[in-house]
Amino acid sequence: MSILSDGQIDDQIRQIMADTADPVSGYPLADVAQLEAVRDNGDAIDLSLRFGYPIEAVRDQLQAALAAACAGLGKPLILQLTWAVAAAAGADMEGAGTVRNIVAVASGKGGVGKSTTAANLALALAAQGARVGVLDADIYGPSQALMLGVPTGTRPQIVEEKFFVPVPALGLQTMSMGYLATEQTPMVWRGPMASGALQQLLKQTRWDDLDYLIVDMPPGTGDIQLTLCQQVPVAGAVVVTTPQDIALLDARKGVEMFRKVNVPVLGVVENMATHICSQCGHEEHIFGAGGGERIAQEYGVDVLGSLPLSLSIRQQADSGHPTVMAEPESDASKSYRQIALRLAAGLASLVRAGAGAFPEISIVND
Repeated sequence: MSILSDGQIDDQIRQIMADTADPVSGYPLADVAQLEAVRDNGDAIDLSLRFGYPIEAVRDQLQAALAAACAGLGKPLILQLTWAVAAAAGADMEGAGTVRNIVAVASGKGGVGKSTTAANLALALAAQGARVGVLDADIYGPSQALMLGVPTGTRPQIVEEKFFVPVPALGLQTMSMGYLATEQTPMVWRGPMASGALQQLLKQTRWDDLDYLIVDMPPGTGDIQLTLCQQVPVAGAVVVTTPQDIALLDARKGVEMFRKVNVPVLGVVENMATHICSQCGHEEHIFGAGGGERIAQEYGVDVLGSLPLSLSIRQQADSGHPTVMAEPESDASKSYRQIALRLAAGLASLVRAGAGAFPEISIVND
């Protein structure tokens, strides 16, 4: 970091960053951005900040917030905003290249839209310029290949007789057990066999310089979840639930599981929160209301966002064109992008809080 101004201006800027909320995530700016340089050039103040999450979609919003916060300095502000995704936990995976952040998308029970949420969040992050991969860790019921439009029968290339090359899909790097078995082949495996398969997918896939690896977890809190958390450093988890009481009961178990294995819960996504009638426009909470908020308050985590029960979201996922790709300007896509940026900002705050305690690890085959 290069500080070119006197100490007083420097201290003022740092205090402003500590007191001003990032308009995207709600975290203090000091938690998600690094002060690169500040200089009083006489007529204006030059300020350079580097954010820890992709900011292209919200650059104007950030500039307006900073300009308003710094208005009391008495001089015009010349802002230079950049971003670079740092590693909250470097992924030490054999032969896997560089993976800066592994994010588990989980649910306590099936049927809450976890896989659809994972696919759309991955696409939302990639749309902001991040390098994103998707690992379908639902060994028994892989669905990401279908959702991302990968042709039936696609198989990953193998290099060095050992490593899988990720299958490209809609701008993402992907790997799934669905690429290694047919749709008609059930995975009739005991827990240790499924855990072993996940370890192979994790450690024998040649991921290419990823900012985020989104892991679509199977529902529940069993062997697969424990294997992931024990084998690689998971940077954070997102728990998907619906508002109904039975789903919330299982979502609580998911939050508790990640806490027990020391994985930060970045927040809760409340799916199918409302239904809007396509005929009359009436909106109702058919699964109940406020469930995600109750869990968030109980465990001290954030509600990253809420999504509707929507026929189009289901149809687009089934057709291999998830909502963020199929209808980028829709309300649902905007919600997915907002959720994605909030989880990315949450990871950035973990990096800042760790003060570099988690180095980026690059694995190179000799």
